[in-house]
This record gives sequence, C-alpha cells and structure tokens, in this order.
Amino acid sequence: MIEKLGAEKSTLDLALIGNCCISALIDRRGRIVWSCFPRFDGDPVFHSLLGGPTGEPADGSFEIELLDAASFSQSYINNTALVRTVIEGRSGAIEIIDFAPRFIWMGGRRFRPQTLVRRVRPLRGSPRIKIKVKPRYEYGKSAPLAAYGSNHIRYISSGVSLRLTTDAPIDYIAGETAFILDDQINLIFGPDETLTSGVAETARDFEERTIQYWREWVHRLALPLEWQDAVIRAAITLKLCSYEPTGAIVAAMTTSIPEAAGSARNWDYRFCWVRDAFFVVRALNSLAAVRTMEHYFRWMMNIVADASEGFIQPVYGIGLEKELTEKDILALPGYRGMGPVRAGNLAYRQFQHDTYGNMILGAAQAFVDRRLFMEAGAVEYARLETVGEQAFLLHDKPDAGMWELRTRNRPHTSSAIMCWAGCDRLAKIGHHLGLADSAHMWRQRADQIKATVFARSWSDKRQAFVESFGGQNLDASVLLMAEVDMIDPKDPRFVSTVDQLEKTLARGPFMMRYEEPDDFGAPETAFNVCAFWRLDALARIGRREQAREIFEGLLAARNPLGLMSEDTDAATGEAWGNFPQTYSMVGIINGAMRLSRHWESTV
Repeated sequence: MIEKLGAEKSTLDLALIGNCCISALIDRRGRIVWSCFPRFDGDPVFHSLLGGPTGEPADGSFEIELLDAASFSQSYINNTALVRTVIEGRSGAIEIIDFAPRFIWMGGRRFRPQTLVRRVRPLRGSPRIKIKVKPRYEYGKSAPLAAYGSNHIRYISSGVSLRLTTDAPIDYIAGETAFILDDQINLIFGPDETLTSGVAETARDFEERTIQYWREWVHRLALPLEWQDAVIRAAITLKLCSYEPTGAIVAAMTTSIPEAAGSARNWDYRFCWVRDAFFVVRALNSLAAVRTMEHYFRWMMNIVADASEGFIQPVYGIGLEKELTEKDILALPGYRGMGPVRAGNLAYRQFQHDTYGNMILGAAQAFVDRRLFMEAGAVEYARLETVGEQAFLLHDKPDAGMWELRTRNRPHTSSAIMCWAGCDRLAKIGHHLGLADSAHMWRQRADQIKATVFARSWSDKRQAFVESFGGQNLDASVLLMAEVDMIDPKDPRFVSTVDQLEKTLARGPFMMRYEEPDDFGAPETAFNVCAFWRLDALARIGRREQAREIFEGLLAARNPLGLMSEDTDAATGEAWGNFPQTYSMVGIINGAMRLSRHWESTV
C-alpha cells in the first residue's frame, strides 16, 4: 500500500505487532498509536488512537517523522509479525522495521519480553527526521518525567518506569530536534532494564531470530489451496491475540472504538470471552496450530476449578481476574473524539448461558488429539461435566444472550444452541473415554435440548428459527445451528431460515446482527462475523458459488494490512469497532477452509 500525504484522521488502517505478551498498533505513517503495558489490558502508554489530553497530535504516540514526507507504504515482512514502513520525501526515503521480539531462547524457553523494537535506516538521499516519543500513564492522565542517560531515556511516573534505549543521539530525541539520518539507528522500548549487549547488536539479533520464529511457525500450518496469504495473516493475528503466560485469548487489542460513528457503542474488548476464545481455538486447530488450544485448555481448567456452584462468567481478565469494573476514562476524548472511552466491561456480571457450551467446545478436541503434549482424561472430563450440568439446567432460561444486551433478558436461541453443543460433546467425549453411562446421560440431555429448540424457536410466521423462544425477530446467530452440527443444513427449516435472514439482514456481502432495536437503537453497521456465518451456511446448503462471491467481498473489506475490525459500514466500507477483532479473523480462516478448492483438484 502506498499513500500520499494528506489530512490527518484516525483510521483503522493499522498494523498489529506483538509477541503473545504485549502488542502495538502502528498507523500507515509509522506511528505507534496504541500499546498497553505491561500486558494487553494494561495502561495504554501510547494511546493517540483515542486522542490525547492536550490535543497535540503526537501526544501518546511514538513517531519517527520524515520532515518532507510525501508518501507512505506499509506491509508485513512475508510470513511474519514484523511490519515494514517506507516513508518517501524529496530529500530521501527511510525504512522503519517494527516488531516485538519472540523466539526460542536457550534451553527451549520462549523469549517474549515486554519490549518493542524499532529499526530505522535511510534508503536513499539525505533524509531529515525527528523522533517524538511521548508516552503517558494512567490512561493519558499523567505525563512522565524523563531522566536521561548516555544511551537511554527513562519515563517515570507514580513508581512506573519504562525505558527507551537507543544508539540515536539522546539530545535529538529529548529536544525533538531534526537530524540527518545517515546510518541505521535502533530504538528499544520496554522495561527499565539495562541491555546485556549493544543496542544495534541486540536489535539486529532480535530481528533475525523473530523473523525465523514466525516463518518456522507459518511453515507448520496446514493451509488451504486458495487464499493462503489471507489465512496466514489471520492465523498470525489470532496467535498474537493469545496471552501466552496464562493461555487467555483477548477478543481485540483495543477499547472504545465505536461500532458506528457517534453511537456510544464503545466497549473494552481487551479481555477473554469464553465464547470468542473457543472460535479462535477451533480456527487455529483447523490449521494444525494446536499449541494455543493447549494453553487455553489450562486457562479454562483453572476457571472450572474455581467456579462457585458451577457458575462461569462470560468474560474474565487475562490473568483470571473476575471483576472487570467498568469506568469512563475522562482524560481521553475517544476515537475521532467519539467518546466515551471505557476501561473494564460490565459483561462480567451478566448471565450468558452459551458460555457453558462454549467452554466445553473449547476443550473437546484436547480429549482426542494425539499430537498434544498434554493429556486430558477422566479428571478433566469430570470437571467439564459440572459445566455441562449448568448448560442443561439453564438452556431454556432467560439471559443477556451472546450480544450482551444490557436492558433485557430472554431465553435466547443462540444460548440454547451452544448449551446443546456442550451436552452433545460431553456425550461424545464420554463415549471416547469408555464412560458409557455418562455418554448415555449426556446424549439424552442433548436430545432434550434439541427438541426444545426446534419446538420453541421455530416461527411459522417468519418461516425461520428466530432469536428467542416464542419470539418473532430474526438474528444471524441462529446460523450457528449448522456450524455446530445441531441440524442438517439441508433441512428445509434451516434452508428457509437462511433465505429469510438474507432477505432481512444481508447488505451486499455484509450482514447485520439482528433486526430488532437494542439498548442503543437499531444497529447501524454490519457485524463481520455474521457475514462469515452466512457464507458458511450457504456453502453447507449447496450455494457454494454465492458463498465464494461473498467471501471475496469480505476479503476486499480488510484493511491494507489484511486485518479486520468488528464492524463494517456496508454503504462506505469503512471499518468500525474494536481492532483487530478475533471473530472477524476467525471468519477469514473458516471461510477459506470451507470454500477453497482441494489440493487434488489441481492435479
């Protein structure tokens, strides 16, 4: 992608870097505009994506500015999580390589420090640059004091200290002084620790090892024949959204990107939803990237072991935190000034009964996959049965549903579908483990839930399965019936449901979540994962060419780096919602795996 210099406006044309411990978002001009420390849900030290308290453009960002910049191009280094930004001007051109180090260290240990590395070199001419490093703490409230050393700057506030270590002139960075870049410089930002070797040597070594790590990881993926570049980028992105120290998987890296302009649908997604994490695990499993599932399985077992009377929250902190108290951040104006900015998410207090089924689905493969280093057996199965008890008990009870409605509860069809899936998988796991009595009991319970769903969610008036028991409104989430194998996709009732959803909710290749107004009125933007559910359903019922056409349309809606947010304005194609959204990236993998021609078809 090459872009000419133009008016300033925040967009979601961002690149993601990370190492499964921290991450950063980099805009098309090479500025770090979002990065939280010491982990994904931490303090956004760089937060200019959501504005800054002073209104200064560089506030809360890390910018390497070419003074006479005229155009920008940005791309990932092939099959890696490293980003290359090239900035061209009359005086010359520069290249910025950005990454978070990740590789295998001595003794097989994974090395993933809370560190960002930026390497800048001249490509031609005599480019003049400024380096502007403007971190802020406490969600933009506090400007740190800077303490200068011979080759580092410490940014200190309220006992927190981060360090920039560099071989660039410290005086130039401190004064934001323009200087001619006549040789490569390196900037390493992270914990206030001294490097064990030189800056240039460290940065070069980290870059080479990190490139090697990602290329070896991609090399092991089981890819479809078609759309491989899209799948690789989606897979790397999903892995970057996993917090490896605990196994949690965040729904997105950001908070408070509105779902539509001025909608106030601004939520914090930097936590682990049991529902979203299951879909991530399943997508990566389909590519043979099973280590994420192993880490997530351990995270889930900790939740199950600690569950009080079987209750499981829909969302937890990535360190298993239970309370995610929601508060408004007054220091930051929000994305394009569209507040509020929120930290925390009240969804942790909701009842979302599909959580129980998703928990079991996320663990199911671990009981049968012989490739895994871990072993799941009778003890883990017994723990999952406590989750299944809740799924069966609550499958027809009112809840907030998967869309997390804040002002009404109903017996949601999507919740009942996932409760069925949980009981169904427990029956299958029990059979695999040779526990005949348990397998029989769970099969009976699954059959009972299925009968209830088919009787109470079908609407003769709408000729479709509807969003809640006894309701009349359409909701794209019922498409999950086929995806979790609850119904034969050729069943006339399911085919009719797909037809009715297309007539009502489809917007070109995109799809709305539901038709009924919610707490904030009628949704204005399409929810990306619903479009992927749609094409999956179409492929299953035999409309493969239509599904492929929709898939191509959705791929065209990705940003220039191949990433997707939560929502898309169907009229303008603009991205909205938190970014990058794991649901959307999962859809890319699932769509490609469902629709790609087989390798044998080319022989």
